[in-house]
Amino acid sequence: MDSSSGVGISSAEVRLEGGGQAAYTNERGEFRLSMSAAAGHLLVRRLGFAPARVSVRENESNVRVALAAAAQRLAGVVVRATHGSYIGRLAGYYGRLERRAEGQFISRTDLEREKPPQLTDMLQRQPGIRIARGRPGAARLLMRGRECVPMVWLDGAALSAGDVDLDAFPPTTLEGIELYLGNSAPSQFTWVGGKSQCGTILLWSRGPDTEPKRLGATMKPDTLEQLLATKAVFTAEEVDTVARLDADHEPDVAYPASLRASHVEGTVLAEFVVDTTGQVEPDRFTIVGSSDPLFADAVRDAVRGASYTPAVRKGRRVRQLVRQPFEFRLPEPKR
Repeated sequence: MDSSSGVGISSAEVRLEGGGQAAYTNERGEFRLSMSAAAGHLLVRRLGFAPARVSVRENESNVRVALAAAAQRLAGVVVRATHGSYIGRLAGYYGRLERRAEGQFISRTDLEREKPPQLTDMLQRQPGIRIARGRPGAARLLMRGRECVPMVWLDGAALSAGDVDLDAFPPTTLEGIELYLGNSAPSQFTWVGGKSQCGTILLWSRGPDTEPKRLGATMKPDTLEQLLATKAVFTAEEVDTVARLDADHEPDVAYPASLRASHVEGTVLAEFVVDTTGQVEPDRFTIVGSSDPLFADAVRDAVRGASYTPAVRKGRRVRQLVRQPFEFRLPEPKR
C-alpha cells in the first residue's frame, strides 16, 4: 500500500529473496506467493516508490507492506460531490440511500466489501430478518416475526406475490437493496390487499448506467520500464520543466452516484504519459492505487480529456510520466 494514503498499489513486484518466485500485485494491492514454512524476506519494488525489504515469520499467511513515494507527484485534483438530485432510473434509490430516513439499505459498497456468496447470506445479517426454507432449494425471507413473505420488487417492477428465490439474484449483479419491515415502503411500492404488511424488498440491478466505460489498455510495468530505459519517456526528476495540468482543461471527473449516495470519500493515484502536445496518451495509462474501483473507473474515463502543459528537457518538449492524485470529497454539510 501507499504509505501516505493507505490505498493498495497495483503492479508492484513481490519477490522471495534468494529464490526465483515472484508475483505482481493486483489493482487492490493484493498478491499471492507460495513459499515454504520457513521464515524469509520479501523484496518489494514498484516504479515511483522506494523499494522495501520485509521479513516474513514462519507460517505467516498475511503481510502488509507500505511503500513510500520516491517520485515527484503533481498537486492533487479535488473532485467535489455537489448537492442536488440524482437522475436516471436509480434516482429514487440513490436519493433514499443518501437520506436513509426509512428502511434498511445494503449498498453496492457493502456488497463488494462483504462479497457474500449468496444474497440471503447478506440479508440475514440485517436486524429483524430471518431466513427459512421455502419450496425445495429456495430461501424464504421473513421480516420481524411474521410468517408471511414480503413483496419483492426488481427495478421498480413487482415480482410474483408468492415466494421469490432471492438467491437467484447474484450479489454481483445488484446495485443496491432496500428493506422495509412492515408497511413502511415508499408509496409507489405499496401493494393492495395488505401484501405490504409482510414487508417489502426492493432490488436494484446494475446495468450500463452504473458501469463506467473503460477506454484504452492498461500500461504494463515492463512496457513502462522499457520506455524509461530507452529515454522515450522521462520522469519528473529528469526534465527541466515538469508537465503541469492546464487549469482551463481539467478532467471532468464524475463523482460515482452510488458512492456519493453512500457517503463514501476516497483517493486515486493515476499514472500516465503526457505527450509533447500536452495530451494524455490513451494506451499509456494505469491506476497505481485506489480506495474504491468505482473511483478508479471515474478517473480512468475522464483523465483522457484533460490537457497539460508539456514537459521541457534541454529546450525541447518531451514525453513525461506523470503521477496525478485525485481526492473525492463530499460537499460540506448545509447550514
